[in-house]
Amino acid sequence: MTERKRTRQPNGASSIYFGKDGKWHGRVTVGVRDDGRPDRRHIERKTKAEVTKAVREMERARDEKKLRKVGQAWTVQAWLEHWVENIAKPYVSENTYDGYEVDVRVHLVPGLGAHKLDRLEPEHLERFYRTMQESGSSAGTAHHVHRTIRVALGEAVRRGHVATNVAEIAKAPRLEEEDIEPYTIEEVQSLLVEAAKLRNSARWVVALALGLRQGEALGLHWEDVDLDAGYVRIRKNRLRPKYAHGCGDDPCGRKPGYCPKKQQIRREHKNTKSRAGRRTVGLPDPLIKLLRQHQEEQERERGEAGCDWEGKGYVFASPVGGPLSPNTDYHVWKRLLRDAGVRDGRLHDARHTAATVLLILGVPDVVIDAIMGWEPGGAARMRARYMHVTGVMLRKVAQQVGDALWEGPGAGREPN
Repeated sequence: MTERKRTRQPNGASSIYFGKDGKWHGRVTVGVRDDGRPDRRHIERKTKAEVTKAVREMERARDEKKLRKVGQAWTVQAWLEHWVENIAKPYVSENTYDGYEVDVRVHLVPGLGAHKLDRLEPEHLERFYRTMQESGSSAGTAHHVHRTIRVALGEAVRRGHVATNVAEIAKAPRLEEEDIEPYTIEEVQSLLVEAAKLRNSARWVVALALGLRQGEALGLHWEDVDLDAGYVRIRKNRLRPKYAHGCGDDPCGRKPGYCPKKQQIRREHKNTKSRAGRRTVGLPDPLIKLLRQHQEEQERERGEAGCDWEGKGYVFASPVGGPLSPNTDYHVWKRLLRDAGVRDGRLHDARHTAATVLLILGVPDVVIDAIMGWEPGGAARMRARYMHVTGVMLRKVAQQVGDALWEGPGAGREPN
């Protein structure tokens, strides 16, 4: 029975031995515990061959970093709530956190929270996505939820709580590619005529002519605009406001945003998150003229507001100089479309329109990328998504083909 004799192995090495209980045992060092002691796992089998195989499999899982850490047995709910508040929140933007938090609280915890984290399977996710859509959620919502749990499980893998990110295996909800039709030149002109009747009318010219995102347009400050040189610097994004109750011991019973004493708990703007987003865009002469008129009008409002003027430097501001609400801005856009007799569309469609105008004008791709604020690595994909071939362009190409085939040298001659 010499093969059963237990011998001392070097520190950290796995060991296999025959125990007094008549079974074979293995010990595998897989890391270090939180208290600094070695994390040494125990394996028990009936035969030496079985325990040897199990030890080798555990060593391989350890070396490939697929071995679950010892410690708290996470449920999906416990991990997601810990991840979103303690891991994601300090490092992502406010808007990104809001999206994660809603996905976790409204969808993932009620739908999957009771599962053990290390027992979650791809099929659980796929059935959950189908249930979401059968209950009325859109494919886009289910897809966003999928992206959230994929990020959360990726962090669990990196920290050794699970061996595999099952969200990378599960099939995400299918999204139908949305057909987006940019506004025609005639529609844009109708919008500009109607926008001229509105307060902050230049805001809509900026959207349609420069293609600024909503947050970029509402985050513009006069310090970023040089009307003499004819350019604007895009450096800030307006954030959606978030409020807390200010009614204290006398609750109003309303949602925080409707509390008479509501308190703003989120900063008004942040810097653009990408280097490509921080850019300088040239201003067409008519837009420079409009912005000068807008500046004069704002100065008049400053005088009328007197000591109530907030003076925060926003280009597009409230009547007392404060920031505009993105939600209000959206509803003004919808009203503008109705008043101009133009088909309904998203506010972001104005950005598609601006990109398509640049395509029609034959602006080089590298210049378009700089104007639109697209990252070099994904610029080609963004051009394909935002820049649409219009009927005018198709007719122009058709005319060129006709000129080449029927009016060029040798046209009309009988073939040999």
